[in-house]
Amino acid sequence: MFFRPWSACRRLILLGPLGDIVVLDLSRALAGPHAAQMLGDLGARVIKVEHPDGGDESRGWGPPFAGPDHDISTYFLAANRNKQSITVDLKSAEGKELIERLVRQSDVLVENFRTGVLDRLGFSAERLHELNPRLVILSITGFGHDGPEGGRPGYDGIAQGEGGLMSLTGPSPDEPYRVGASIADLLAGIHGAYGVAGALYERERTGKGRVVRTSLLAAVTGVHAYHGTAWTVGGKVPAAGGNHHASIAPYGTFRCSDGMLQIAAANDGQWKKVAALLGIDPADPRYTTNRERFAHRDELIADMERALAAHDRAHWLARLADAGVPAGAIRSIDEVYAWEQTRSQGLVVEVEHPVLGKIELPGPPLRFDGLTGAEHSAPPTLGQDNDSVLAWLRERER
Repeated sequence: MFFRPWSACRRLILLGPLGDIVVLDLSRALAGPHAAQMLGDLGARVIKVEHPDGGDESRGWGPPFAGPDHDISTYFLAANRNKQSITVDLKSAEGKELIERLVRQSDVLVENFRTGVLDRLGFSAERLHELNPRLVILSITGFGHDGPEGGRPGYDGIAQGEGGLMSLTGPSPDEPYRVGASIADLLAGIHGAYGVAGALYERERTGKGRVVRTSLLAAVTGVHAYHGTAWTVGGKVPAAGGNHHASIAPYGTFRCSDGMLQIAAANDGQWKKVAALLGIDPADPRYTTNRERFAHRDELIADMERALAAHDRAHWLARLADAGVPAGAIRSIDEVYAWEQTRSQGLVVEVEHPVLGKIELPGPPLRFDGLTGAEHSAPPTLGQDNDSVLAWLRERER
């Protein structure tokens, strides 16, 4: 399918590797919308389907809220750039007929209903592929679509706990913390988007779409990495260790005279540079290799912090940078978005919102060489594109 340019009334990203792809986004909240937003960032046309009565529930999630009536959720703004919004009642005959028409003209469908809900609405995977055999379907659930607990509802915090991530996070094993960002939702969206990209590539060979499945549980378990193999291979159950690495020392947060900074000495060469700066003997038998340093980590941290207490963060960050040792500040969110390095990477984008006017949003984390001049659109108001999407649909059907 070739995707004609968007309506002139909407300023959207037009460039990208998925510029000829149409995505029908039936999802809501965060995991599914994040996946669809990523596809939109890659150039796809994303049509967000919302219920006429209130739309995506995240439109009501806050504070904070913005706008003259303080009714625009900044949460919703985070996951719905580069989309069009149409209102459809999926339980009505008219709504189902419209969805069928849109499915026939789409390349991808994204949904994150509880297992079985879409089937009961008359849109099982089999039915969707009858309507459009080339359709790639992304299905995101809480704990998987099958298995003994496949039907469980899932929210981010619950998945972080059930998937072991909370047990790895926090100051000690007795104080499990959830990750500050909704990491299970966001990772599920990322995994889903790359699964869609793979399925679209496969479709070029086979001519057929397929169902791509992921879950919040899968997303959390999928980032255990060395924590997972510590148990599956090493027989050790990892536990929360605060702001220090589970396998490398020194690698973590350290106090100096006016606060904290981070130092990461991932190899013996970097450690020797740190030791020289701080006046610690690198030949001390407790500290000669990572194995010894980790075994004596508490003593190492104490020795380092005694030396670091002599100066402030700015002093040490400059010295560590001169020595080529990875180190960094701990920035607040406002400092991150004011940081010129963040802005230089396209991680802040300006869009024109129909109510808020010009606003800045977190930008996409990918850039493609040779693609310049791309513009992004603000997350839509509820039903903002009903007329333009219907006009586009009629043109496609002709």
